[in-house]
Amino acid sequence: MSSLKHIPGIRPTFPRPPASVQKGIGVLGLHEGRTLLVGLERATRARAVAGCDLSEEKIAAARAARPDLFYTTSYAELLAHPEVEIVAIYTPDALHGEHIVAAFEAGKDVICTKPLVNSADDARRVLAAARRTGRRLLVGQSTRFFEPFLRQRAAFERGEIGRLELVDAHYFHRMDWFYEKSPWAATATDWCFLGLSHPIDLVRWYLGRIAEVHAYGYRSALGERYSLQGCDVYTVSLRAVDGRIGRALGHYGLHELPSARNAIELLLCGTEGTSLAQYHDMRYLHTAADGTQVIEDPLYALRHYYFNSEVHGAHYGEFANYAEHFAGALLDGTPWAPDLEEGLETFCVMEAVRRAAQTGQPVRVAPLLEEIGLAA
Repeated sequence: MSSLKHIPGIRPTFPRPPASVQKGIGVLGLHEGRTLLVGLERATRARAVAGCDLSEEKIAAARAARPDLFYTTSYAELLAHPEVEIVAIYTPDALHGEHIVAAFEAGKDVICTKPLVNSADDARRVLAAARRTGRRLLVGQSTRFFEPFLRQRAAFERGEIGRLELVDAHYFHRMDWFYEKSPWAATATDWCFLGLSHPIDLVRWYLGRIAEVHAYGYRSALGERYSLQGCDVYTVSLRAVDGRIGRALGHYGLHELPSARNAIELLLCGTEGTSLAQYHDMRYLHTAADGTQVIEDPLYALRHYYFNSEVHGAHYGEFANYAEHFAGALLDGTPWAPDLEEGLETFCVMEAVRRAAQTGQPVRVAPLLEEIGLAA
């Protein structure tokens, strides 16, 4: 993600370039997708064009925030809009494959919220459609694009951590509100594709291709209350193809202790230093050359950019950052990440976690890559 140009402080939104040198974005799914419509007011290389949802109520809420856009309940109408060049998909996970393929076949590039897909069948369908149409995709892994994680990555790429030896990531968040909003989460997927996708993606981002995972899973009391079919408590050990190791933890039924443990944390341990990035807080902690601990906390300066000064947990800034990153890469012909193949590799790691938790045995990732059509 080194092509993302990070500018400290509040990023400028004006003067905006003309629409002819921006990528127009249409958003499908206006619950979470409404955040992108608003967040794109921060972007310079991408602009909001249209929104689509089956719910008139959600369209009305989006229109109240962005009355200048085109709205429809028809996905086909959104895809036919001539100014929509990128479709941003924020629909239930099981629909991602269908919606991505339709966008590719309509000649659109895609941003898809995590998880990219949650089944091998959809992974194969999406990969085949991308190869057939030549369209491009960014996986909306929002944590990568939050301020402390951007700073941590930039420091890593400058060599400040040295050779990486251990990656440890977690995501802890009580999810009763999510079951109420999205009942399908209890019966139509698994938390290894939902919340755990954040720490798994972060570990894979730094370790590269994963060779094997060993995972244990458990169903919390909250999960039992909502008749959860899978697990919502996970501990995962990951081994990269080069032998380095990492860990991903997740608990989605806990009583949170936010002053002690941030919802998402990423710890990097290297030969030259150690660093920690945190979310919902905006702290980036790292060791200086003399061993001193340094704490960077830009929350005061960047709260409005990332949260609109609302409750921490809104994603305005992260969504704007990844849309800007993708649009800029398409306009300039530069790389972007995570792209489709990386997203599909991460899906295979998540599927390996699911299978390992079911059997209690380690699962190799290479056969899953071959299963969906990617070279191992």
